[in-house]
Amino acid sequence: MRSLLFVPADAGNKLDKAMASGADAVIIDLEDSISPERKPAAREAARDYLKAHTGKAERPRLFVRINGLDTGMTDADLQAIVPGKPDAVLFPKAEGGTSVIHLDAKLTAQEAIAGIAEGSIKVLAQNVESAAGLFLAGTFKDASPRLIGMTWGPEDLSAELGAESNRDDKGFLTEPYRFARSVCLFGAAAAKLPAIETVYVDFRNSEGLRQDTIEARRDGFSGRLAIHPAQVPVINEVFTPTAEQIEKAKAIIAAFAANPGAGAIGIDGKMFDRPHLIRAQALLARAGS
Repeated sequence: MRSLLFVPADAGNKLDKAMASGADAVIIDLEDSISPERKPAAREAARDYLKAHTGKAERPRLFVRINGLDTGMTDADLQAIVPGKPDAVLFPKAEGGTSVIHLDAKLTAQEAIAGIAEGSIKVLAQNVESAAGLFLAGTFKDASPRLIGMTWGPEDLSAELGAESNRDDKGFLTEPYRFARSVCLFGAAAAKLPAIETVYVDFRNSEGLRQDTIEARRDGFSGRLAIHPAQVPVINEVFTPTAEQIEKAKAIIAAFAANPGAGAIGIDGKMFDRPHLIRAQALLARAGS
């Protein structure tokens, strides 16, 4: 999952545009973009859209961002959308592994009611959207086989902190949110899951998006959330390994295969050790997918 594009559940033809955007996943949103009075109709729209499209062979993954456990709306969301068989739910304010266990139980019950195989619907956790979530970010390992990745969100976190902004006058994250971003990255690594970078809100600034996404890839994120279809090609490009990167990875893997007992290998005057081999294998796996 390089690119995951948000669309409000009641956005009508914008959903079709999102499906054609090239995004690896389309996230049908029932949370922040839907006001309380619109949620019942949005749930119906999400269910109907899922039923019309999940059976298609050529499509992006279809996720639904539900409302968090603290809202009292999670059950209504799941009752509506589980019969539509989404590939996954995006779980906001996921505060630790126990919250995922809680959601897993709810999904299991709704899958049984809908006649869907248990475990079919996966979970992408937004694990650092609150102060409590930050402190529990290291507790997701083995919480549920449904869990397929972790991401974070500075907007809800900054609202909780009472911050004036989460970015400085140059558009860079300020220190508390750089720390939260790192915690998400480490939490995902501890759980052996992909880390997905948060949205880049200045959607008209494609060059800023590109640089910020390059930095996300450099630091270990494997994909990014998007809020506009125009962001998808940039995100996909940055997270798609180049031919040069693939050839370099193949060379590293081949060198270690030829010297299975070696802890380090010299290639073209540079030394590569076992962590380089692990990164090379991961890059080839990403390129293959």
